[in-house]
Amino acid sequence: MGCSRVPGRYGSIIGSIGCGTVGIVAASVGLLDHTFVNGSVLVGRNPPRKTHTGSVSETRHDPMILTTNLPVPTDDGAADHLRGSRVPDIALPATDGRQISLAPIPDRRIVLYAYPRTGRPGEEPLVDDWDLIPGARGCTPETCGFRDHHAELQAAGAEVFGLSTQDTPYQRELSTRLRLPFPILSDADLRLTHAWCLPSFRVAGQTLLRRLTLVLRDGCVEHLWYPVFPPDGHADVVLTWLRSNSTEVQSVDK
Repeated sequence: MGCSRVPGRYGSIIGSIGCGTVGIVAASVGLLDHTFVNGSVLVGRNPPRKTHTGSVSETRHDPMILTTNLPVPTDDGAADHLRGSRVPDIALPATDGRQISLAPIPDRRIVLYAYPRTGRPGEEPLVDDWDLIPGARGCTPETCGFRDHHAELQAAGAEVFGLSTQDTPYQRELSTRLRLPFPILSDADLRLTHAWCLPSFRVAGQTLLRRLTLVLRDGCVEHLWYPVFPPDGHADVVLTWLRSNSTEVQSVDK
């Protein structure tokens, strides 16, 4: 059975008239909240347009450390339409120098983990209250988890790719510093974000992806996690799922 273009609660609407248009239609009937950016519609519920207030941990300048008492993100339904959907055939620049489209990669599972943005040691966070945005903090520990489990994920039949809206030079610094064995894809121009209606939010004038992970097989979404929390142990969760849903076992059962 082939995968649908965009299934879910609003799948029939999105599939027939497209992501940008459905945002306007849904808004008229109160189905979704949006942020309009340069005439484009970002589908998904976004944080209230206000400054988050409150204390921030003293360890906020070390992105390797996941602070305690972080707000837990909730499932707002912004990723429902991705289940079973087909990956848009859009090539993105990768930290290894390639232009990569995930749509035409056959015969192997792809683990695509999307995250808001990584920080750098000693640098100020994007906003002072970054830790108070649900699901914002933890991109570096999550990435380290996929790095540390990379060989096991490959042995379980999956290739790993990271995805953010940061530009490639910024991502390359991360890849070099953390010695990542897999590429990070840059959607700095938001082509994939808009085409696939990926959950996103706006902070400090930037459009960032909400944290989610997709398992792709033959160009379709086989499984997803959204929201992802806590991020530092997420690679273990993905690895456990892959081992419990191996393609070899599935082929025997059919």
